[in-house]
Amino acid sequence: MSIALTLHLLGVIIWVGGMFFAHVILRGVLNEMLEPQQRLPLLLRIFDSFFPWVWASVVGILASGYWMLFTVYETETAFWLMFMSAVGTLMAAIFIFIYALPYHQLANALKNHDMPKAVASITMIRQLILTNLSLGLLITVLTLFGKYGLF
Repeated sequence: MSIALTLHLLGVIIWVGGMFFAHVILRGVLNEMLEPQQRLPLLLRIFDSFFPWVWASVVGILASGYWMLFTVYETETAFWLMFMSAVGTLMAAIFIFIYALPYHQLANALKNHDMPKAVASITMIRQLILTNLSLGLLITVLTLFGKYGLF
């Protein structure tokens, strides 16, 4: 269990921490300092570097989470476990959608110098990352409260 829990927590830290940094810190600085023509290619390059880490995190989180659910907590059906499992799976689906559609649309739009389409793609990515960030923070709080009997 300790290896699975460690992998699980490292994945959560990398993914949710990365989303927090990107959405709360980096986004504001880039919007303040760069025009969209400069900002969007930089964001694409950042996603190119960050998304492989997200893929590894998603796989690690889901594999370790479901392994712990079915081996360690096999007889426990606590709300926090079911909530974490369902919302974590939803978050993974949202990331897969981001990767499959708006991320690739952003790359294609920038390659074709189609700024309106690039702006629309980055807007969708931003909204979906904010959704996943909110869900990730909510899961973290509710899981800790549930695990330690605070609700």
